[in-house]
Amino acid sequence: MHVLIVEGDDALAALWRSHIERNGARVSHARDQEQAVKVLQHDRVDVIILDLEPESGSAIAIADFAAYRHPQTQIVPVTKTNFFSDGSVFQHLPNVCSYQSAGAPPEDLAAIVDHYGPRG
Repeated sequence: MHVLIVEGDDALAALWRSHIERNGARVSHARDQEQAVKVLQHDRVDVIILDLEPESGSAIAIADFAAYRHPQTQIVPVTKTNFFSDGSVFQHLPNVCSYQSAGAPPEDLAAIVDHYGPRG
């Protein structure tokens, strides 16, 4: 399974990465829209952990491009604020399978990725 983490905080991305890699996934990291699109252009991605407020660019643009390029890709939006806390994220982003707070335990995020990643 290939996981893309789109997160501007390198330390937080590294923490998530270490927990996800323990479950056997290959993990790429992008800080912003430009880097995320480059990964999506060159690699098939199964799950994207997507900061809803990337360093630059748009989370919606990243999700739309992922849905176009890899329609089966699952997206787990993550936020440090109450942004989309009403659940409307499921209406605005394609392929959303879950929604997490950036402060959630990293092992919970790893379990979500493992659950929604491809089987087999």
